[in-house]
Amino acid sequence: MFLGKKEAALAMTECSQSSFGFGRHFSRAVIGRFDGGQMTSDAGALMLRQTDRRINLLSRLAACFRDGRSPWLIQHTVPEMVAQRIYGLALGYEDLSDHDQLRQDPLFGVLSGKPEAGEQALAGKSTLNRLELSTAQPSRYKKIHYQQEQMDELLVDVFLEAHASAPERIVLDLDVTDLALHGHQEGRFFHGYYDSYCYLPLYIFAGEQLLCARLRTADQDASAGSQAEVERIVTQIRKQWPKVEIIVRADSGFCREELLKWCEANSVSYVIGMARNERLRRTIEPQMQEAARQHAQTGKPARVFTEFDYQTTSGSWSRARRIVSKCEQIEGKENPRYVVTDLSPEHWPAQPLYEELYCQRGDMENRIKEQFSLFAGRVSAETISANQLRLYFSAMAYVLLEGVRRLGLKGTEMAHAQVATIRLRLLKIGAQIRITARKIWVAMASSYPYQLLFQRAYQQLLA
Repeated sequence: MFLGKKEAALAMTECSQSSFGFGRHFSRAVIGRFDGGQMTSDAGALMLRQTDRRINLLSRLAACFRDGRSPWLIQHTVPEMVAQRIYGLALGYEDLSDHDQLRQDPLFGVLSGKPEAGEQALAGKSTLNRLELSTAQPSRYKKIHYQQEQMDELLVDVFLEAHASAPERIVLDLDVTDLALHGHQEGRFFHGYYDSYCYLPLYIFAGEQLLCARLRTADQDASAGSQAEVERIVTQIRKQWPKVEIIVRADSGFCREELLKWCEANSVSYVIGMARNERLRRTIEPQMQEAARQHAQTGKPARVFTEFDYQTTSGSWSRARRIVSKCEQIEGKENPRYVVTDLSPEHWPAQPLYEELYCQRGDMENRIKEQFSLFAGRVSAETISANQLRLYFSAMAYVLLEGVRRLGLKGTEMAHAQVATIRLRLLKIGAQIRITARKIWVAMASSYPYQLLFQRAYQQLLA
C-alpha cells in the first residue's frame, strides 16, 4: 500500500523517532537529534572527582566490600561499580536502570576509574543490582558483601580528617525521619504518627557533616539504638581528640534515661527537648503569667525563661536534672517549651542555652532534606540489608557533595548551598568529549553561566 508523506512520517515516528521538530525560527526549521556523538550533560562532575582525590572517600568505601568473585572472570571491579553508583546519585540518577544509558557515557568511565574510558562500557543495571542485593552468605550470582562496621567508621573518619586540629566543641545532632514503603519489604510496619508503612532511619550530624545513617524498622521507639550509636561515635572521636567537649543535642523523642545516664557517666554533655506535662506546666505558672502580661502590653510574642531541678515521679529517671523552660505567650495561646541538660548555669544561662544552643538543632532538618535530594527514600529492595546499603550509598554521595561545599565553595555565595543547588549550578554542564592517545578533552559549554564560581572552586580544591 502506498503511503503519502504525512502517513510515512507518522509511521516512522511510531516505530523509531530519531529527529524532533520544534517549529521554526524565522526562516529556519529547529530540529533536534541525539547524534552529537561523545557528549555529556555532567561535565561538572570532574569537580566531584577532584574532591574525592582530596578526601579519598571512594577507594576507602570500596574497601568496605568483600568480593568473592573469581578474579579472572571479573569485568567490572568493586571500586568501579561503587564509584559509578555514588557519582550517579550525586548527579541526580536515582535508579539502577539509568545506568543502562550512563554506562556508555565516557565521562562516567573517567569518574569510575575505568582504564578503557570511552571504549568499554561500565556495569549495567543487572550487575549493579547484584552488588546491592548481595548478602553475607554468597550465592551463585551474588558474591559481594559489604562490611557495615567499616562504613560506619569511614563516616566518622572523614569528619575527623576535615579538621587540622581538635575543635573546641563538637555538637552531635540526633534525629529521625520516615522513609515510606510501598511494597512488602522486610521489617515493614505501620507507624501511627506518620500514618504509613515506613522505615525510621536514625541520622547523626556534626554541623553539616554526616556521622551516622542507620536504617531501623518502625515498630520501636524513636530513640531506639541511639545510645549505642552515640557511644560508638564518641569512642572513635576521643581516640583522636581525648579532651574535646562533646554535646548531644536532640528533640524530646530522645529524652530517655538510657541516653542521659550514659552521657553523664562518660563526660558527654547533653541538651535534649522534653515533652510537656501538667506537672511541668504548674511549675512555670508564675513565668507564664509574666509572659502573658508582657504580651498584653506590647501585642507581640513574649518570652520569659526560667530553670529548675526536676525528678520524674514514676522513677524513670535515676536522678534530678536541670530543666530550662521557655515560657512564651503568642497570639491566642501559650507556647511553653522544656529542655533537659547537664550544662552548668554558670556557662550556659537559661536563655542563651535555649536560643543559642538548643534552637540551632533546627538546621538538621535541612541536612535530612538533603538526604532525600540524594534519594535516601529509595528503599524499595526486599531486604533490610540491601536497603541499608542504599542508605549508605546516599550518605556517601552526600559526603562527597559536602566535601565540594566545604573545600571548594568556602567563601563563595554557595558556601552553604543545598546539595541539589550545587548539582544544578556546578555539576550539570554540557560538554563534548574527545579522546586521543594522550588526553581526554572535555570541552564544556562556552555559555555556562557560573564559570567564575567553577574556577574558584577548582582552585580551592587544588590548594
